[in-house]
Amino acid sequence: MTHPRRRPVLLDRRAVAVTVPVAVAALLTMAGPATAAGSVGAPGVGDPYFPLAGNGGYHVSHYGLTLRYDPGTGHLDGKAVITARATQGLSRFDLDLTGLKVTGLTVDHLKAAHRRDGQELVVTPARPLRKGQHFRVTVTYRGKPGPVTDPDGSLDGWIPTDDGAFVAGEPQGAMTWFPANNHPLDKSAYDFTITVPKDRTAVANGVLLGQSTKDGRTTFRWRQTEPMAAYLATATVGKFQVEQYTTRDGTKVYDAVDPREATAAAPVLKKLPSVLEWGSKLFGPYPYRAAGSIVDHAPNVGYALETQTRPVYDSAPDVSTLVHESAHQWFGDSVSLTSWKDIWLNEGFATYAEWLYAEQHGGESAQQNFDALYATPADDPLWEFPPGDPGSGANIFATPVYARGAMTLQVLRNAVGDRAFSRVLRAWADEHRHGHGTTAQFERLAERESGKDLTALFRTWLYTPGKPATP
Repeated sequence: MTHPRRRPVLLDRRAVAVTVPVAVAALLTMAGPATAAGSVGAPGVGDPYFPLAGNGGYHVSHYGLTLRYDPGTGHLDGKAVITARATQGLSRFDLDLTGLKVTGLTVDHLKAAHRRDGQELVVTPARPLRKGQHFRVTVTYRGKPGPVTDPDGSLDGWIPTDDGAFVAGEPQGAMTWFPANNHPLDKSAYDFTITVPKDRTAVANGVLLGQSTKDGRTTFRWRQTEPMAAYLATATVGKFQVEQYTTRDGTKVYDAVDPREATAAAPVLKKLPSVLEWGSKLFGPYPYRAAGSIVDHAPNVGYALETQTRPVYDSAPDVSTLVHESAHQWFGDSVSLTSWKDIWLNEGFATYAEWLYAEQHGGESAQQNFDALYATPADDPLWEFPPGDPGSGANIFATPVYARGAMTLQVLRNAVGDRAFSRVLRAWADEHRHGHGTTAQFERLAERESGKDLTALFRTWLYTPGKPATP
């Protein structure tokens, strides 16, 4: 994600099989209190910053989302078909959903009891689910979706615009427009069927399978086969100019641009294929079959987000922002978090990718960017907290996560040398491709690839409060 108030200012129906790692599966199996019929899935996965995010007891392999949206009234009709597997015996489980009315709910075609408890949709199936059982939840719902306010005061989720909606869900917003296991721990395949007035375009993730117009409305069908965290899903709606093409490596590109942003966006979006090619050389093959951009005119949003395969921008991006959100396709989207506390693995890496791109395309070197930031005084917000321990959800998009996170990577590069550093970046993206990673795992990988003890380096730059004494 990039955000003017958050990012650092530099001085100058086919579901795919989704493998769940053992550690992740253990968190998804978190149980609530036992009942006579079996155990209850926990209302959250235990994230320290967002304790109710996600749910225990099951893993979602596929979401089939059918949406009908009227920008004039702001009304949404939705149907979610959720294919999942129980990771424990379940007499009851939760989904995350807020602000919309549930009009029907079944589990394996049998009507299920349900109730609302804050952001939790609490489901009691007619028959308890066995551990390992595959099951299907169908939820119909309707209402006027709106955003949630994050701990830092910004909005995310379904954000209405003057011609549609800007849909960006980091960290909480997926639950504003579909019932979800809403934590990066649970990654799934998606199919979207979105119907809007014929003068609007609905853009989601992955590959466009087709579109058709009837009775004044157009239906768009999208498919995202590679696993995706719920917060990275989008269904952005607006009046867009669309361009489609295929890159020389076969990636299908779909760009949707608000006409008000088209002139400024055009020269930047033309660079996307070369940016992805550049990233593939550094970080390994691009992780997805599809790519592109959604450039909306959403002046009240104030940020861009790395929605998977197709980042969404609130206005025409500059090249650095394009590089940042593109780098997230490797770092954050393909290699996902297990806890929001580790957000520097997303934002520090994407910020450092900006530095590398500038360094290799005639701009300032990464070291020059580092030096300019290190010159800031000790009472600057840059040093307010260490990036490996932001302290709360209010800080996960603050300057230290981005800038000091990137500085940590430059210190690592200086310590291990360019060749070993390149191996670290590539191995991190390759070994955790379409999966998850933790800071501890990254530290071990860096030591393995470099053959050095990096304990002091990471302790100082990731976890020690205040400005480090030496760069």
